[in-house]
Amino acid sequence: MEKRLQDVKRRIEKAAQASGRPPHSIRLVAVSKTIPAKKVIEAIDAGATLFGENYVQEAGAKFNELYEYHASWHFIGHLQSNKAKYAVRLFDLIHSVDSLKLSRELNKQAKKINKIQDVLIQVNMSGETSKSGIDPKDVAGLIKEISSLENLAIKGLMTMPPFFNDPDTVRPYFSALRDLRDQLDRESPPNVTLAELSMGMTGDYEVAIAEGATLVRVGTAIFGKRK
Repeated sequence: MEKRLQDVKRRIEKAAQASGRPPHSIRLVAVSKTIPAKKVIEAIDAGATLFGENYVQEAGAKFNELYEYHASWHFIGHLQSNKAKYAVRLFDLIHSVDSLKLSRELNKQAKKINKIQDVLIQVNMSGETSKSGIDPKDVAGLIKEISSLENLAIKGLMTMPPFFNDPDTVRPYFSALRDLRDQLDRESPPNVTLAELSMGMTGDYEVAIAEGATLVRVGTAIFGKRK
C-alpha cells in the first residue's frame, strides 16, 4: 500500500513539474469506494489524507469505524436528492452536483446544520447518456441559480471523460473543461470561485494534471484492483 501510494504521489509531482505547476496545487483523492475500513486505515498510515466515496450508505458505515482518524472526505459519485441530508453531514466537498433540484435540497439540508457545503458542478463533456453531469451549455445558468443559495459554495467543476486505453485520447475532454472553467470564471457572480478542476483517474491523471486538474481521483493505483 505505502509503495503504491508513494509511487502515485511521485508521478503527480513529476507531472506537475513538467507542466510548470507547483506539486502542492494538485490534491490526491484516494478513491476508497468498496474498500474496507481496515484498508483505508492502512492508506491513512501510509500518508493519504483525502478520500473519495461513491455511495452515501457505504460511506456512512465506514465513517463510524474511522471517526477517530483524521481525514477529509469527498463525495464523487452520483448523488440522489433523497441522500442530501446524509451527504452534507459526511462530506467536505461534493463533486457531483448537476441539477438545481439537487442543489436546493443540499442547501436546505446544509442550512439545518448551519453548514456552508462546498460543491463542484459535474459537467458531461462527452455527451454520453450513460454518464451523469450537466450539458456544458447549461453550466452558466446553473451556477447563477446556485449562487443565490446561501448554504452552498461552488468551488469548481468536475468531469468524467469516456474510457480509452490511450490517456492522450481523453486530453481534449480535460482541456475543454479547463477552457469552460476559464470562460465561466470571467462571467460568474462575484461570490463564486472556480479554482478547482476535478478530473483524471488511475489511467489518465498525469494527462489531467497537464491540462489543469487540481483534484485527481485515483483508486486502483493505490488500493489495487477491486474485487
